[in-house]
Amino acid sequence: MSVVKMSEGIKEYIKKTPKSKEFSEKSSLIMPGGVTANIKFFEPYPIVMEKGKGAYLFDLDGNEYIDYMLSYGALKLGHGHPKVLQAVQNQLQDEGTMLFGTPHKLEVEMGIKVMDLYPSMERIRYTNSGTEATLLAIRLAYGYTGKYKIAKFEGHYHGGYDQVLQSVNPKVNDAGPANNPIGISESRGVDPYIAEQTIILPFNNLEATTEILTKWKDELAGVILEPIQGGFIPADQDFMDGLRKVTEELGILLIFDEVKTGFRISMGGAQQIYGIKPDITALGKVVGGGFPFGIVGGKKEIMDISAPSAFSDVFDSSQSKHSNAQDVLFHSGTYNGHPTILAAGLETIAVLEQEIASVFENTEKLKKGIVELFAAKNIRAQTIGIGSIFNVVITDLDAVKNYRDLQQSNFALRKEIDYHLLVEGIYMKPLNRYSLSTVHGEKEINRTLEAYETVLNKLY
Repeated sequence: MSVVKMSEGIKEYIKKTPKSKEFSEKSSLIMPGGVTANIKFFEPYPIVMEKGKGAYLFDLDGNEYIDYMLSYGALKLGHGHPKVLQAVQNQLQDEGTMLFGTPHKLEVEMGIKVMDLYPSMERIRYTNSGTEATLLAIRLAYGYTGKYKIAKFEGHYHGGYDQVLQSVNPKVNDAGPANNPIGISESRGVDPYIAEQTIILPFNNLEATTEILTKWKDELAGVILEPIQGGFIPADQDFMDGLRKVTEELGILLIFDEVKTGFRISMGGAQQIYGIKPDITALGKVVGGGFPFGIVGGKKEIMDISAPSAFSDVFDSSQSKHSNAQDVLFHSGTYNGHPTILAAGLETIAVLEQEIASVFENTEKLKKGIVELFAAKNIRAQTIGIGSIFNVVITDLDAVKNYRDLQQSNFALRKEIDYHLLVEGIYMKPLNRYSLSTVHGEKEINRTLEAYETVLNKLY
């Protein structure tokens, strides 16, 4: 393909979204880059949405899109699901407030449901995001083990804070050997000392991972990973079995970041599929029903170090027990266990328990159709993923096992296709993974495949 033809998608995108362009120019005078989060940006400017309904988004220019981003996978029931809206309305009307600031019944109701679906979570705590959940998980690992290094895998994302904002999207030439990657900070302003406490591991390479963990075992509190990298590159079963075994042998806690995979690849997440009980689990996204929410859970003996009985003595002015502040792991937050969000989350889970199988079935239909359309143009492409998440990877490799394999794919072609798909009414931030919901049905799948066919015919 010529350079000129590769740019046509962006040219058409600009023609279709003039009001988004105008809005972005104004918003840049208010917010750095015109966005409230870096992840919302893509070149030359992001589409500005005005309304969402079901499987669809509508932008400022009135364009309609089938939404496959779904707020990075959070909206498993689509936009504005009537049962979730009703659950929120009922909670506000029946309980008379959107926030208690005290314990309330939905905290226990949600806890029972989650612990039933995730048996490894013997005790839980609520947070306000997946990032907060992984942050608490790491603090629990530090507090329980008394060790203060953490290991993460190259290409895995766990949030935007210093310990884990390492080697998420490193340049391969700067990242060291594949079997012994080096840490690359992903942002300015990352504390170099904290960055040094993070050990980088090679995903799906058990031998090299074992060697690195053994070297650092006396300093490592835990290993955190996405069991399915980026939500779509699965770990091999042998790798997961081996990682569980070696972490137990070395006294290193195993932390599953299931923020992306929880309730998306199965109701019980990746740990249900792999048959592995991690020591600590972080959940988020889907379980919030479209609201900011996270959950941390794990073994009773680990979670109970955050029990506040000792810490409460610090605030007892009648006694001198200030030293007890060191006896408990502090975790708090005004909005933790927010009643409105728990109501939305419980209703989301109830709907998924009835409908998740159909989401998986429709996802497979879409994946198969996309691969067939690429094959008809003699383009080698894979739709990689499990359950209701996948990504389109244009590659000559037979299998994509990790970050470095992914870097060998044809990002330029994939990106150009994505811009053309935006013009055709398929919403996907360029190069991102697809997520499906309960409201993505036959109509949406057929329309998406028609759009793919139109784009591929235009480019080839």
